[in-house]
Amino acid sequence: MIRRIINSNPFLIKLLHWEYWPMSVVYFPLSIYYIYLSARAGSFFFWSTSNPTIESGGMMFESKWSIFKLIPPQYFPKTIFVSENDTVDDTFIALENSGIKYPFIAKPDRGERGWAIKKIESAEQLKVYIQKSPVDFLIQSFVDMPVELSVFYYRLPDQERGTVSSVCFKELLKANGNGKSTLKELIMANPRALLRLDALKEQHAAEMDSVLLIGEEKLLVPLGNHCRGATFFDYNHIIDESLIDVFDHISKQIDGFYYGRYDLKCQSLEDLKAGKNIAIVELNGAGAEPAHIYQPDYPLLKGQKDIFFHYKKLWEVSMANARKGEKFMTIAEFRDLLRRQKAYKLKVNSAS
Repeated sequence: MIRRIINSNPFLIKLLHWEYWPMSVVYFPLSIYYIYLSARAGSFFFWSTSNPTIESGGMMFESKWSIFKLIPPQYFPKTIFVSENDTVDDTFIALENSGIKYPFIAKPDRGERGWAIKKIESAEQLKVYIQKSPVDFLIQSFVDMPVELSVFYYRLPDQERGTVSSVCFKELLKANGNGKSTLKELIMANPRALLRLDALKEQHAAEMDSVLLIGEEKLLVPLGNHCRGATFFDYNHIIDESLIDVFDHISKQIDGFYYGRYDLKCQSLEDLKAGKNIAIVELNGAGAEPAHIYQPDYPLLKGQKDIFFHYKKLWEVSMANARKGEKFMTIAEFRDLLRRQKAYKLKVNSAS
């Protein structure tokens, strides 16, 4: 009875499951440690040298397109850049020339936590996306592979071998039919889906009153983002020497990359460890989190301990690069970055 009450109340769902808490709350204990690391580095912006070829080291407001240009093309889906100044006709011409087919993914060049990412199924949907987008965005081939993961990797710049420190398996948000309930009722009965009720009503408006057959599975959100309802699972048990070998091999081909998280799709875990049939859909730098901590039953203190561990490694990587001559971001540079980020958000908010 109590569980039913909790699972039907969005406020209680968020309150009693820390995976939904604001980052400021989860990360609050880290603030003292961050000050300590900054004092040792002599800079609050020590993270800026973690990945020297990525803007801000990948901590904030970095361009996804600039990162993709660092990655060998065989490792990521076909992707094109669309400027905010490009017309609808310009975009359709670029799409045709690229060879990217429907459906595909459209996402802002600068953005985080799944903001404005959309699977585009038709020319009409693309036209609407272009008209609504006030900023640069990417068009990326949709990767139809069954396994979606986040893999965290770091390597000190003077070391030959790196480490895979986190693997997260992502389960997309789905509804499973029972032959009785409508799609809306199935969503209402799923706490994770209930939190996205308004968005799901809009996306599946024509199907809300339909009844799913027994065993019928309905994909509600085709994206593996936690804020879009995906469930994250701790898959650190698959970390072994072969997995580290694969990400050492890939990472050493990415100039200036030493610390961050790969978001990827693959055909199977066996293929992943063999280094084949892998598609990197995003590479995150200094601001990345070890995503496995967001498994629903993962203890808060253990998750915070994992965050502390990764911040220590971020500091170690950043300091090693600083010793090699990389310069920390200055206060003036940080202010300029904040100014550009603020202007970007104002542009986005004014268009929404």
